[in-house]
This record gives sequence, structure tokens and C-alpha cells, in this order.
Amino acid sequence: MQVRVLADAPASVRAGALALPIFAGGDLSSVAKTIDDALGGAVAEVLSSGEISGKPFELALVHAKGQPYSRVLLVGLGEKEKFEPYLLARYAGAAVRYLGKRKVTNIAFVLPENVKGNESAAAGFVVEGALTGTIDTSIYQNDPDRTIKVEQISLLAEGFDRAALERGAARGQIIGEAVNAARRMALTPANDMTPTHLAARARELAQEANLEIDVLDEDRMRSLGMGSLLSVAQGSDQPATLTVLTYKGDPSSKEVLALVGKGITFDSGGISIKPAEKMHEMKYDMSGAAAVIAAMSAIGKLRPKINVIGIAPATENLPGPGATKPGDIFRAMNGKTIEVINTDAEGRLILADGLCYAAKLGATKIVDAATLTGACVIALGHAASAAMGNNEAFVQEFLTAAKPTGERYWEMPLYEDYSTAVKSEIADLSNSAGRPAGTLTAGAFLKAFVDNTPWIHLDVAGTAYLDNESAWQAKGPTGTPVRAFVALAEALAESDGKVHPNGAKAAVKAGAGA
Repeated sequence: MQVRVLADAPASVRAGALALPIFAGGDLSSVAKTIDDALGGAVAEVLSSGEISGKPFELALVHAKGQPYSRVLLVGLGEKEKFEPYLLARYAGAAVRYLGKRKVTNIAFVLPENVKGNESAAAGFVVEGALTGTIDTSIYQNDPDRTIKVEQISLLAEGFDRAALERGAARGQIIGEAVNAARRMALTPANDMTPTHLAARARELAQEANLEIDVLDEDRMRSLGMGSLLSVAQGSDQPATLTVLTYKGDPSSKEVLALVGKGITFDSGGISIKPAEKMHEMKYDMSGAAAVIAAMSAIGKLRPKINVIGIAPATENLPGPGATKPGDIFRAMNGKTIEVINTDAEGRLILADGLCYAAKLGATKIVDAATLTGACVIALGHAASAAMGNNEAFVQEFLTAAKPTGERYWEMPLYEDYSTAVKSEIADLSNSAGRPAGTLTAGAFLKAFVDNTPWIHLDVAGTAYLDNESAWQAKGPTGTPVRAFVALAEALAESDGKVHPNGAKAAVKAGAGA
């Protein structure tokens, strides 16, 4: 998709369609009034008829005969007082999906007047949303129905800081492409997205972003003592991999942020097998690893002054002849022994060794992400991801950085009770403490593998993929938490890579796309 920032006046821009934001209440902006006058009051007529009232992402199409733009799409943005810049990603995504399915290939976007002074963030979100709006689930269809073929978008700069818009648009394109890369990996079925395929895709993205890459095979994992990860791989004939991507943005610093993502390329549950219904969705169980790989590609292109490593342990979880049995005991890289109570609690087993390896590589801060527990979906639904950690200042810095991106995270506690719950009578740890507080006992299990390194665990089970499409996004993978990962890296770069609460201002700046 070609992205342009134009100085053209909205009323004179040549495009297949003009996207026009409308706030609730029906008051027309100065640009909307100009467009309305050119169309003989058609915009005001649509508003007065009640066809659209400005509620979030309501859509109404007006044909513009005799104008340089063929159509005007009114897109509701909700109440002006509640507006946040990330909503522009949804505005753009909704426009691209609606118009793209109607064979419009060139869209010009009008920006709301209240983004003046914050043009970089606004442009970034528009471009990001336009790109992510193009993805659909039909990637394997020979003749997909109503594909989205938007080839060009334009941001109209009249009355705004054009240079800031251009900077934001460039960043938004990098973020949008990274989010889409994660979503495409997750959409790919497990026969085409084995651990080996995942590592190969990481190599491609690493080359594009000038990142270092190292892929550990099972022999190297075995030599490092990664018995926890390898225990999950036993039931599959597909070899496990552990991919490490390295970005050295500040070679003079010893601070290193590690991003670790769960890469179960297919999860049957193993011997503790899942129900057949919706098991096909378990191709998405590598969404954490996909997010890490994609975020690293964006970080490599954005070049923040910080050192970051991305770690993606990957395997299938199948009930093959060598599969782990409930009651088996394995030793993780840090020497801790784990009794496997439930083979469907496998994500934490591969993350355990991934976290240990992050420490071995010198990580001074760690964030992991995983579609880890159904309990998280019960607790938070699909509205937010769970966040928990062992360092409150680091958690708050993450939450501050993530908030402007539009990804939502809710902090949850890691009381000592949860660590007690995952103790085993026969080994150091049990991989399952049963149903009560399942999200938090899983977090407590992971906490045992980071020692005192500041660490955050993100459970994205309810947000990494969705069953329903929205106006701005197809059903399926969402790319969460790519945006938050990148925003955190940028925020830490602003605060010299160190964890301290007064990094909040920098975090807001980075997360907003400035």
C-alpha cells in the first residue's frame, strides 16, 4: 500500500473516496461544512435523517457526483470529549474495510481538528489502521469474496504540521506491517506453520530489519538443559526450535530488554487432550511468539536506543508415542524440577526455559506473552489482557507505555499464595494448580524462572485472536501485543533502559507514536 501526505485541500483532492470523521452530536467541523456545501447539503441531510449520529464507527456513504472524489464515507468517532488518538486506527481500518470491499482503491483521510499539535501520533494511527484493515481470513481461498484491494491512502495535511504527519505516517507503516506479519503467521495453519517454518519466517523478518538471529535446534537445547521445553516436544515428530533475535541499539549499555513469546504451533492438549470443538483454533497458540518476532522486526526498523532480544521457543503439543504423561517429571534449564500434572498446561513449560535463556543472554528486564490460560478469558473476556509481574515500577512503566496504543492490559496480583499453590509434593514445582485462579497460578509458576530480574507476564488468551469481526478488523488474530512491545522498547529507550516510575512521560510519548 502506498502512503502519501498531501497538502491538497480536502474539497479538491482526487481520490476514489474521502473518509470524513464525524463526532457524536452532529456538529460539522469546518472541513465537513466545506464538503457539505460542495455536495449541496448531502452530509447534513444524512446526519439529520439519523442514518448516522457519530457513534463509534457508524458508517454512511454519500456519492459525490461531479467532485474530484467519487464518494464520501462518514465514519463516527464517538464523543469528542472521549476521543483518544488510537481511535484513528479504527477509523482508518473501518474505512478501508468498507470501501475496499466496494472496489475503492484510493482513499483520502481527513483528520479531526482536535489532533492539531499531536499530528505524528494521529498519522501513525491512521496508517497503522489502514494497513491492518486490509487483512482478511481468506488467505488460502482461490477466489475470495469481496477482497480488499486498497492500493493507496492519503493523509490530508492542510492546516496541520505536514512534517509531523510524515514522521508519524512512516512509523505507522512500520507498526502496521509488523502487526500484519504477526497476524499472518497466526492465520497460517499448523501444517504450514511448524516450529521450523516459524523460525524460517523469523529469518526473513530479521534480514529485512537488520537483526541478528540464532535458531537453537533440539541438540543445542538438550545441551543447555532445556528439559522443560523438550518435554512438550516429545509427542510430535516436528522438531522444536528456539529462535533468538537480537537488536543492539545501544552497544554501550548493559541494559537488555528481553521479549519472550509462547510458540505452540499447534496445541492438541497432549495426553490431556482438548475437546474437538474449536480445536482448529489452536493454530493460534503461537501468537505470543509471532508477536515477539514481529515486534522485533519493527524495533529493528525504528532503531530506538536500547538493546532488545526476542526469544521464541516453539513446538507442537501432540499425544504421539513419546508424549509426556501426567505425573512425569522434568528438569528445566535453571535446575528446577517440574511435575507435569496436566499436559495441556504446556505453554508455561516452554516459557520456563525461554525465560531462563533470556537471563543467560544477559536480560535485565523481561516481558513474556502467551495465549496461556482459558481462565484469563473467564476473568477478562476479550476486552483486555492480564498483566502481572515481580516489579511494580516495571509493571507501571509497561502499562503507561501500552495504554496509548489501544491495546488494553489489566494488572493482576501475584500473591505468595499462588506460588504456594504450584508447589509439588514430589518435585520443586507442579505445572498446574487446578482451576482456581488459573491465570495467576500460571504466572506464579513462571515467576520461579526469572529470579530477581524485573519481569512481566502477559496473558493474551482473550485478545490475541477474536471470534467476531469488527468494523475495523477481520475476525481471527489481532497482533496483540506487538504494539505494546514496541511502545515499551521506545519508552525504555527514552529512560535509558532503566526501570523507574518517572519514565511515564517518555512512555506516553513513545506509545502514542510521537
